[in-house]
Amino acid sequence: MSALIELLKTKQNRLCSVFFSAGFPKLEDTATIIKELSTNGVDFIEVGLPYSDPLADGTTIQYSSAVALKNGINLDVIFEQLKSVKKENTAPLVLMGYLNQVLKFGEEKFCESCRECGIETVILPDLPMIEYENHYKALFASYGISNVFLITPQTSDERIRKIDEMTEAFIYVVASSSITGAKGGISDGQIAYFERIKAMNLKSKLIVGFGISNKETFDTACDYMNGAIIGSAFINFLDEKGVAAIPEFTKGILA
Repeated sequence: MSALIELLKTKQNRLCSVFFSAGFPKLEDTATIIKELSTNGVDFIEVGLPYSDPLADGTTIQYSSAVALKNGINLDVIFEQLKSVKKENTAPLVLMGYLNQVLKFGEEKFCESCRECGIETVILPDLPMIEYENHYKALFASYGISNVFLITPQTSDERIRKIDEMTEAFIYVVASSSITGAKGGISDGQIAYFERIKAMNLKSKLIVGFGISNKETFDTACDYMNGAIIGSAFINFLDEKGVAAIPEFTKGILA
């Protein structure tokens, strides 16, 4: 059983995940950010794979990806960085990127590299479900990798239940029909959406992302779901205050 799946079985509520783009703010910051997050209360960490043409990322993550790419980040460098921190890191890592990156890198090579780094969970928002079922499900399983699917307010109950059946780790509950980025508080419409999903009594853990930016939105999301993911707000924090101030960020969310 993967470390993340074990975590999801033992901790039921207020799961906190933080997303950042590998290679940002500086190329060599990836390992340090992971260490700081894992020792300051974050339950699992999403490592973003910077990409020049993202589909789901808002302005902030696009910016961090552009900086990381300019710094010289690529998948070979990322996997080397993840290998270097494998023995010291205590929080499960999730890779979030795009299918084209996997195809260009090589599917088998990608999976082998994940295994070498201890990566057991990936999020590929543009991986079609039919492609996953017909090809990637068996491939990922052979390397001990689970795939995370995303749902939105427009996702049908039928599709949600199918995703629930295929989910091994968690379902990524996209908080609104938009790209990533802070959007203020959580609206009544979003709460109604959370309530609808919660009432379905799914077997999988539900983790909210997109627009979770501070303690208030984190706490509200956790009132309805099992946990939440903070991304753009953390990247803005890193850009402003730097890696050394990470304990201040996590304390502000979790205190």
